[in-house]
Amino acid sequence: MTIIHHGAVNGVTGSCHELVYKPNASVLIDCGLFQGAETSGSGATANKLTIDFPVDDVKALIVTHVHIDHVGRIPYLLAAGFTGPIYCSKPSAVLLPLVIEDAVKVGVTRNRRMINAVLDRLRDQLVPLDYKQWHEVDEGLSIRLQRAGHILGSAYVECKTLSLGRVVFSGDLGAPNTPLLPSPKPPYSCDVLVIESTYGNRNHEGRAQRVAQLKQVLHKCFENGGTVLIPAFSLGRTQELLYELEAVLRSRQFAGFKALRVVVDSPLAAKFNEAYRQLKPYWDAEAHKRLHSGRHPLSFEELITVDDHESHLAFVNKVSRVGRGNQQPTVVLAASGMCAGGRVVNYLKALLGDARNDVLFVGYQAVGTPGRDILRYGNKSDGYVEFDGQRYDIKAGIHALSGYSAHAGQRDLINFVKRMHGKPKEVRIIHGDEGAKAALAKLVAEVAPGAKVWVP
Repeated sequence: MTIIHHGAVNGVTGSCHELVYKPNASVLIDCGLFQGAETSGSGATANKLTIDFPVDDVKALIVTHVHIDHVGRIPYLLAAGFTGPIYCSKPSAVLLPLVIEDAVKVGVTRNRRMINAVLDRLRDQLVPLDYKQWHEVDEGLSIRLQRAGHILGSAYVECKTLSLGRVVFSGDLGAPNTPLLPSPKPPYSCDVLVIESTYGNRNHEGRAQRVAQLKQVLHKCFENGGTVLIPAFSLGRTQELLYELEAVLRSRQFAGFKALRVVVDSPLAAKFNEAYRQLKPYWDAEAHKRLHSGRHPLSFEELITVDDHESHLAFVNKVSRVGRGNQQPTVVLAASGMCAGGRVVNYLKALLGDARNDVLFVGYQAVGTPGRDILRYGNKSDGYVEFDGQRYDIKAGIHALSGYSAHAGQRDLINFVKRMHGKPKEVRIIHGDEGAKAALAKLVAEVAPGAKVWVP
């Protein structure tokens, strides 16, 4: 019996892992899309989209969370003949159809009949599960979902098997004190741990520090009459940032400034905002306290949503032609988070050349993405980035707040292992760049003495 990795071993995208729990029987944990340089080319090539392993023995798919790098290949899995149940948390069951609908529109077809056929098939196979409850998948395998604190609905997966004992797949773990979400708690024990390592070689700022840095960037925005552009994933990061921005705008520190405009330019993010509001029972205690005080962290008076494409182009044109002192300070949140496509690209083209503007990165930027290039070459006298074969000079201020990453930092990952009462006998380090995996493996070996710690 074994674990086979079909993705997230040579980088941080394409998560897909197969647990063989008895002869001729396995389950998949996630089935995600490859992104950035991990597509082995300039785009998502066919060999990276299709399912290149047999699915006849796959009895079920378990979804840890609904980010595209963990679920984006589900339509291809269905096309390959997979007909088994798709297990996920109850919040993920609400969010997953929205993600898959958008993925099919962007990557496959805009034919409504075909999209509906995929969504109908998906809903037929979805099996929503409660957290903390064991569920028998098959003879020889039971699973339990536990909160992972990464995005709403995210989970790590505990598997009880006859052959390997208890196997835990971390999915993507969140950092403590993430807005809206309870912090993840490790399992009591396990025999085999498959753990992500996105930030395995560095730690994040604390929440107080990252809020202070956010306020500093916003102060510059107020003073210059410029625009702060935040490339943010429509799901998770956008909602967390809105939560923090609402709190900043309510603080006394900003009482003397004219109103800041907060713009969400993403129809998909607007749908996720509504879904998040519907899923309030899964918010953490702090968020519920804010709600009970009469505040609405995902729907406040300074918030504007841009829907149709014409309005998007008009807004890009508006923020690109302002003069000093006559512009209402604006924060724009637009996808995609790694600047590899979507509406954020039009904003970057319009705003990067003006020093009054700022670009604020709040999440991981994979190798081969424009976001990674902007971070690397921004704030240099000759820095530039290319979009559609054209060079755009970078004059805007470039900032990175890793504390807003939805991923656990090195300390958090180590604590996930360290705080288990029964340490794993084997730890597989996945979902990270080479340096991050190596750094985490070294530290895990220290807190789990005697365990086989290795990088697949």
